[in-house]
Amino acid sequence: MKLSAKAKDIYSTIAKDTTKLGDLRKIAKTIKKDHDLAMELWSTGEFHPRLLAILIMDNKLLSQDFINQLTKDIEPHDQEECNQIFDWLMANQLTKSKRTIGLMESWNHSPFAIQRRIFWYYQARLRWMGKNPADNTEALLSAIENSIKEEAPEVQWAMNFTAAQIGIHEADQRKRCISLGENTGLYKDEIVPRGCTPSYLPEFIRIEVDKIKKR
Repeated sequence: MKLSAKAKDIYSTIAKDTTKLGDLRKIAKTIKKDHDLAMELWSTGEFHPRLLAILIMDNKLLSQDFINQLTKDIEPHDQEECNQIFDWLMANQLTKSKRTIGLMESWNHSPFAIQRRIFWYYQARLRWMGKNPADNTEALLSAIENSIKEEAPEVQWAMNFTAAQIGIHEADQRKRCISLGENTGLYKDEIVPRGCTPSYLPEFIRIEVDKIKKR
């Protein structure tokens, strides 16, 4: 897509490694909502322009077909950028209306791994934000126990993270979540940087529960 003069001007200020997420938010505040401009920036195929594009998209236009196209568009990005782009989409757009929340909640069997990852990450997010939808905990844990070993790595991580948040915030499910981690052995041998919480469920849950008890 040929960029308009306005899009070129914005692109020239953000298409660089030194751009920070805070810089993008400041620019988005001045633009507010401009879906056409968002699509121009998205068309560049570059990381920072696409993050800014997400901030100024029109939520009302985020249909499942549209999101599927965005999903296909990000395939050339490396996995870390793919995850960050879709996490940004979740936090800044998909959680902002009941309609788009409903879309996320339907992605547990999406053909796109990144959408399945967001389904699980959103469930985890609800729990760390204190919005525990306890009515679906049993179904989530059963699904994790049955399919986590076969999932794509990025989905596997999000499922494990959801189990961790359930174990941390729902005491009656804690032993089950710890056992899940012991049985799968996922991330048991992971080398964790100093000061970071390990992803191995027994350790993850123990450390975070201890933090809560000390508050």
